[in-house]
Amino acid sequence: MLTAAALAEFRERGVDVAVVEAGLGGRHDATNVIDARIVLLTNVGLDHTDVLGETREAIAREKLAVLRPGATLVLGQPEWTRLGSDAGRVLIGGAREAAEAFVGRKIERDVEVHVPGRLEWRGSDELWDGAHNPEGLDFQAQQLPPRDWIIVASILRDKDVDAMLERLAARGSTLIATRSSNPRAVGEKELARRAEPYFERVESESDPHEAVRRARRLGPVLDTGSLYLLADLSAGD
Repeated sequence: MLTAAALAEFRERGVDVAVVEAGLGGRHDATNVIDARIVLLTNVGLDHTDVLGETREAIAREKLAVLRPGATLVLGQPEWTRLGSDAGRVLIGGAREAAEAFVGRKIERDVEVHVPGRLEWRGSDELWDGAHNPEGLDFQAQQLPPRDWIIVASILRDKDVDAMLERLAARGSTLIATRSSNPRAVGEKELARRAEPYFERVESESDPHEAVRRARRLGPVLDTGSLYLLADLSAGD
C-alpha cells in the first residue's frame, strides 16, 4: 500500500524520473511492478539471508529478478555480469554510470544528494547514519571524520550484531546502547552486555531521546545501527 501510495504521489506531482530502491531483494518486492529502463545493483552482502538466500550469488539472483529483457544493467561488482543475460547491455559502475545511461550522455558535474538518515549532519558535532549491517558500517568508516565519537546505537536482532559492534568500536570508545521501536531490536541491556568486550565504556538507556541527550554531554555523537532508531529520534524533534 505504501509503494502504491508513493507511485500515485509521483504521478500527481508530475515526476519525470524516479530513483526507486527495492525494499528487500527484488523478486518479491512491491517495487517490482516498475518496468525500469535502468537497473543498478550497487553491491551484494550477506543480509536478510533468511529471506533472500544464504550465499551472495543467491541474493544477487533475487535482486536481479527486477531486470526486464532489454533493460540496461549497471553493476558495481563485475562478478555478477553473468547473471545479466537478459539485459540489453551491461555497464560497470555506480550512480553516475546509471544516470549517464538514462540520459544518454556523459555527466560532467557532481550532484550533491542529501538523504535523511544517511550521513546526515545534525550540527557540527552530531551525525545520523542508518548503517544497519556490517557492509553499511564499512562504507560509513570511509566517510566518517576521525574523532572519538560517542556512539548511540540500536541494532536489530537478525543482523550480525557482534560484527557491527566490532566495527563501531573503531569509531569511539563509548557506546550508549538503546532500543528502537522496532520489535526486532535487541534490548538495550542485552546490546550493552554484548558490547562490553569491544568498548572501554558502555551504558544502556531504553529511551533513544534520553540516550542522545546523555551522549551530547560527553562529546561528538554518532547515532547509528538502525534506520528505525533515526525515525524514532526524528519523531521527537
